[in-house]
Amino acid sequence: MKKLINNPRSVVAESLEGFGQAHHDLVEIHLDPDYVLRRGLPVEGKVGLVSGGGSGHEPLHSGYVGRGMLTAAVPGAVFTSPTPDQILPAIVKSDSGAGVLLIVKNYTGDVLNFETAAELAGVEGIDVRTVVVNDDVAVEDSTYTAGRRGVAGTVLLERIAGGAADRGDDLGKVAEIAERVNANVRSMGVALAPCTVPHAGEPSFTLAENEIEMGVGIHGEPGRHRLEMTNADSITDQLMEPVLSDLGIASGDRVLLFVNGMGGTPLSELYIVYRRAARILEERGARVERSLVGNYITALEMQGASVTVLRLDDELTDLWDSPVNTPALRWGV
Repeated sequence: MKKLINNPRSVVAESLEGFGQAHHDLVEIHLDPDYVLRRGLPVEGKVGLVSGGGSGHEPLHSGYVGRGMLTAAVPGAVFTSPTPDQILPAIVKSDSGAGVLLIVKNYTGDVLNFETAAELAGVEGIDVRTVVVNDDVAVEDSTYTAGRRGVAGTVLLERIAGGAADRGDDLGKVAEIAERVNANVRSMGVALAPCTVPHAGEPSFTLAENEIEMGVGIHGEPGRHRLEMTNADSITDQLMEPVLSDLGIASGDRVLLFVNGMGGTPLSELYIVYRRAARILEERGARVERSLVGNYITALEMQGASVTVLRLDDELTDLWDSPVNTPALRWGV
């Protein structure tokens, strides 16, 4: 294992320390328990947005703390859910009196721990709602979830719900918009090579030299099937078909197309995937109105990519376009 780390047990704390130093104008870092806050809190009268999950998916979630996205992010150990004693203070600090929306990816540990923290926050008089992201069409159930996993659609949901909170929507409206995004977004990923979790010191799964994992999860969970390696267009076709079929994309639909890297795939290759995905949508008569390409929710250094399609309406498009200023996503400011 070759990684730019010191001690595997201190990876998260040291990474957070460096992250805070690099982005001190945007965020505040709290250690023991670990959580990241938007600088300048509280924002009076604004709904707070809190998300989190295991580390190793950067820039998710800490990289999306700031104006137009998250109020706080709670990082667990690598590929491990944060604990309620981390999540609760992040909720408390994020509440300005307008309530807090929790954005939780559908993994059993995340759901249980955020649920516990929400109950504790409720005892303290904080109005808390939760949306569980489940955009992955690859599998219905896995070792880590009951139902579909939450993957790259999380980034889009955090951006759009964050835009709604920033414009002053109340908690009910922000939650409704978040649920609307969740109902209209689907994703699927592929791995060409595994990643290595620092404290494990060995690959999280194995693939033969000429083998790929179609439908892989962001922690290396099994997908739909393993296939022989083929060209980019063929792989993209196999990612897009279940996404579009499940979403029911039809002629005249307006969409946001998001091609995400898993951490170890060059941007040039992601654009090759985007090129084919956009062509497939065009052939279906759908119109790509917005796009995002890059490494926005990773799996350490896993080589691979995912495609995400979000069906847009006027309001979702306007919220996507509204100003955002975070370490990892920034425009309109």
